[in-house]
Amino acid sequence: MNALAMASDAAPPRLQRARGEGRIAVRAGDGRTRLDRLFQDDCGKIRLPRGADSKALEAVLINTSGGLTGGDRLAWRAEAGPGAALTLTTQACERVYRASSGVADVRVQLAAQAGAELRWLPQETILFDGGALERSLDVDLAEDARFLAVEAVLLGRQAMGESVRRGTLRDRWRIRRGSRLVFADDLRLSGAVPELIARGPALAGAVAFASILYVAEDAEAALPRVRAALGSAGGASAFEGKLFARVVAASGLELRRALIPALEAVSGGPLPRLWRS
Repeated sequence: MNALAMASDAAPPRLQRARGEGRIAVRAGDGRTRLDRLFQDDCGKIRLPRGADSKALEAVLINTSGGLTGGDRLAWRAEAGPGAALTLTTQACERVYRASSGVADVRVQLAAQAGAELRWLPQETILFDGGALERSLDVDLAEDARFLAVEAVLLGRQAMGESVRRGTLRDRWRIRRGSRLVFADDLRLSGAVPELIARGPALAGAVAFASILYVAEDAEAALPRVRAALGSAGGASAFEGKLFARVVAASGLELRRALIPALEAVSGGPLPRLWRS
């Protein structure tokens, strides 16, 4: 057998894939939130910048692989102890590149104990042409815990003249309060993206969109402020201690212009500094 035949019979090369995990737990003490436990593995890193708000702790999640593609895996876990306040954000937008096979998998598990406040505020996810992402958000809250979450998606980068012709995005949210399922949402976008987003009930041609969820006793009271902040960029409703909003925009810049005031209207304070850098 010649060398060419041997090469053709050889198994295809194994592609390098990113694996990352980060876990953080915080506790309250002496009127402020302090780090309790921290774990980092592979491309999953967590940094704790000094913030102006000494009562809360801010954690920045970093994927050092520089983006995601098919077969990559990321897992984030965070827990806020009784009375603690924790904000989670990301260093930059997460990029999901073309997948030659498989999907990128991101799993987020969060917990907030009695009287705790937890904010999940990652920056936008950019889905490139041919990208494939499956993502899940599972949250366990005590009855009196407060929780704010946002997930924003950009279909390509309009400033770079990019568009997404085909791709896959599956986003699954499950929120429990006192061990009871109180909110569930499944978002799926797969196949010929331009045809899907052109539909009125979907995105009506918009290429940037986001979901906001606020779970707290004052959720209904925050509804007028959020609707005023969103204007015509989205819609919001509140029910049984939950506020949910969907936001759409023609570009990432327009999406941010709507998201930042809406999130600040809910949280009653500024967003992480990385959101404004």
